[in-house]
Amino acid sequence: MALLAAGVAPVGAKMVPMPGTTSATPHDLPTLPSPWRARVPGYADIDALVRLRRLDELQGTGSTHVDPAGIESEVAGLASWTRRQLVAVGPDDVPRAWVTVHDRAAGRATVWGYFDRDVAEVDAIADAFYRWAERTAVAMARLRGVTATRLDESPFADDTRQAQWLTRAGYARRRSWLHMTRPVVPDEAALAPRAGVTVRPVERHENGMPVAADLQVVHQMLETSFQDHFNSYRESFSEFVQRLREDPGHSWDHWWLAYVDTDDGHRVPAGTVVCSSIAAGESGAPGTYVEYIGVTRAARGRGVAKSLLATVIADAARDGRDRVALEVDADSPTKADQLYRSLGWETDYVTESWFKDLDLDG
Repeated sequence: MALLAAGVAPVGAKMVPMPGTTSATPHDLPTLPSPWRARVPGYADIDALVRLRRLDELQGTGSTHVDPAGIESEVAGLASWTRRQLVAVGPDDVPRAWVTVHDRAAGRATVWGYFDRDVAEVDAIADAFYRWAERTAVAMARLRGVTATRLDESPFADDTRQAQWLTRAGYARRRSWLHMTRPVVPDEAALAPRAGVTVRPVERHENGMPVAADLQVVHQMLETSFQDHFNSYRESFSEFVQRLREDPGHSWDHWWLAYVDTDDGHRVPAGTVVCSSIAAGESGAPGTYVEYIGVTRAARGRGVAKSLLATVIADAARDGRDRVALEVDADSPTKADQLYRSLGWETDYVTESWFKDLDLDG
C-alpha cells in the first residue's frame, strides 16, 4: 500500500529490487514445469487476467462479475506501484496463473494467487509461485528495514484446493470474514443521522481535492477505532491515503466524519466511514462499498455507527445505487456483524485469512 521513500544505500549494502517495480531479473523468476514459464504481466495481459479473476469469483461466489478497471489498476495503474507480480504462461504466452505481493505496510504483505484449475501442472505452479511470493515479501521487509513480516492470503472459505497450497507453503488459517450486501431503495434517500450525532462529508477545496486536516482526522479515527480489532497494526497517513486512492472506485465524496456533542456543549469527532464505488452489476446499477467504518471507544453506544451507515445508504439512494456492500470479521469484538444484520445486511459469501509470520533474523 505504501509508496516507499527514496534513499541512498550505504556503501557495501546489498541492493534489493524495489517492490513496486514491474521488472524482474532472470534470478527473480521461479522455475516452472515444462512448458510453462513465469514472467511479469503487462498491459496486454489485462483481458486474460480478468478471465482468471472471473474463474476465481465463479468458484467462490457464483458470480463472474469482475471490474476490468480494477485489474488494470493492479497491473499497469496506481495499484501496480506497490505490488510485485508474476504470471505463468505456456507456448501461447497467455497467463493461466497470477500471483501478486502487495507491500501493504511495514511488516505486512498481502498475497493473492489466481490459478486456472484446468491446467494439469497447476499444483506445481502454485507451489512455485507461493515460494516466490515469500522471497518477494522478505525483500520488501528488508527494504523497509523491519525484522519481521506477515504474509496474508484470503481464499474463499470453501476453496479446499487453495487451502492445500497454502498449507504446503506454511500458512495457517486464522480468521473468517463475512462479505455482506444490503439492497437500497429510493425511499431511503431521506434517512438521517440520530439526534445528537452530526455527519458531514470530508471538506473539499474549490478544485474538489479534500482538505488535509479532515483526511488526518479520518486516519486518526480509524487508527484509534481498530486498536482492539484482530490483526490491527499501525499504518502511516501516507500509506493509508495512497492505498485507498489505488482503487478505481475511489471518490473523495464517499468519505464522511461523525461528531457528537459533549456535556459542556462542544462537538468532537466520534467516527468516520470511507466508501468507494462498485461498478454496475447484473442489475445495471452501481453500488457502494464500505471500505472502513470506525467509531472511537468513547463514543460507542451513542448511535454513531448507525448514523454513518444511514448516511451511506441515503447517499446511495440519492445517487441511484442499488446496494451497499461491506466486509466484517465474523468474530468482531464489537459484534459488528449483528449490527449489520439488524440493518438489513445479509452474507453473500465468506473468505478466510491465512497467515505466515516470518522472522527475518531467525
